[in-house]
Amino acid sequence: MTEQTTHDEQSRMNVESFNLDHRTVAAPYVRIADRKVLPGGDVLTKFDLRFTQPNVDHLDSETVHSLEHLMAEHMRDHTGDVIDVSPMGCRTGFYALLSGDHTAEDLAPVLAATLEDVLAATEVPAANEVQCGWGAHHTLEGAQRAARAFLDRRAEWGTVTAG
Repeated sequence: MTEQTTHDEQSRMNVESFNLDHRTVAAPYVRIADRKVLPGGDVLTKFDLRFTQPNVDHLDSETVHSLEHLMAEHMRDHTGDVIDVSPMGCRTGFYALLSGDHTAEDLAPVLAATLEDVLAATEVPAANEVQCGWGAHHTLEGAQRAARAFLDRRAEWGTVTAG
């Protein structure tokens, strides 16, 4: 074997997204990243909400931070199943963890309503020193631009890979 192995030749990794060939995806999209059945039978569904094209573009840090606050707060207004909304370290999107067995089609109207809430927001929730570890690190305008761009391409949310 050569020193440089391809992605396909590598053994599978424990983190699902590390097994996704980021060169072939076509953002924006909504996809199931993982589904777990817990010992008691409860189901968790983890979604990959990809806002920008990996290795081509990314959201700026303040935009990610503000979208995290806005989506975490407002998504709960549209479903009681939200456990967590977390940014990706690469700043290309977010993970949404929900209780229950959901499909991307189930999440799409919830996500659209959430992003409409972002567009209507007049402030970023909890963007202060009391409720946030970096209260000054926010941009409502940046979050709204990213939400608008994602919503404008809603017809593409179901297409994960190019081609």
